[in-house]
Amino acid sequence: MSHFTTLGEFIIDRQKDFPGSSGELSRILSAIRLASKIVNQEINKAGVAADILGAAGSENIQGEQQQKLDVYADEKFIKAIEARGVVCGIGSEENDDYIAYESEKCQNGKYVLLMDPLDGSSNIDVNVSIGTIFSVFERKSEIGTKAELEDFLQIGDKQVAAGYVIYGSSTMLVFTTGNGVHGFTYDPGIGTFILSHPDMKFPDNGKIYSVNEGNYNNFNQGVRRYIQYCQEIDASTNRPYTGRYIGSLVADFHRNLIKGGIYMYPATTTAPNGKLRLLYECSPLAFLAEQAGGSASTGNGRVMEVEPTELHQRVPYFIGSKEMVEMAETFLETHKESAQ
Repeated sequence: MSHFTTLGEFIIDRQKDFPGSSGELSRILSAIRLASKIVNQEINKAGVAADILGAAGSENIQGEQQQKLDVYADEKFIKAIEARGVVCGIGSEENDDYIAYESEKCQNGKYVLLMDPLDGSSNIDVNVSIGTIFSVFERKSEIGTKAELEDFLQIGDKQVAAGYVIYGSSTMLVFTTGNGVHGFTYDPGIGTFILSHPDMKFPDNGKIYSVNEGNYNNFNQGVRRYIQYCQEIDASTNRPYTGRYIGSLVADFHRNLIKGGIYMYPATTTAPNGKLRLLYECSPLAFLAEQAGGSASTGNGRVMEVEPTELHQRVPYFIGSKEMVEMAETFLETHKESAQ
């Protein structure tokens, strides 16, 4: 039998990557590993087990219809993280406000966690890949007290860990602690995540652009012109590019990370700040992208430098292969005076 490295072994071997931590980050990653396995098992029942698919009959703070699995995943991650006792609070896309854990053990925790428990949940009912996104910060409030809003409203550059789980043809957990990006594939036969994609890197360029072109007429001139550029024939730059848009951010990002490409959710006339949430989606994946040699931009600067002012803040988003993101920024700058 060939040797393989499990996620647990990898975490132990990389303790040196967690300066100032006494095992807390390892326990957070272990909690995410456990919760993702539970959620994965439930997702795999979709279409077979009763009362899993469909809407939950409630809306989240964004006014979006929550799916039953949204609520299920949210609860499982919140409980799994709390049980480890090393996180003082958690912020979730599915909840109006952050949760400050009440136990003394949790209040002594050094970290807070933010998450999108089930990204792309509108695809659940049609059996398309979905995911979980998470981000970890050191708290700013005093240890031994309840978590406060300032603990969550931190720029992306302050993240100590971030990652995602993709539930697709296989289930993968991909994360960074600021020392590269590593991917682990879940083996359901033994119930373990195995290191399958060490030191993942974005190709500097790619041939895939991912954007909801149904919004084309609502994009500004710079975005429309960049899309036209992607579609033009030019052998010297390997164009035209291929349009691929799944509608699950994690799935689109994961594909582009492996194959090279750019994902875009720009501002529109109906959503001038974009649609994606800075803290729960954009900032965590920006950390991963930069650690993998890619780039993440609002179209007007690094996502990792945006100062959050509210938990559910939205920003325009361009993320992927470095040269493609830079080219998109060039078009936005060139045509900014003619923006709608």
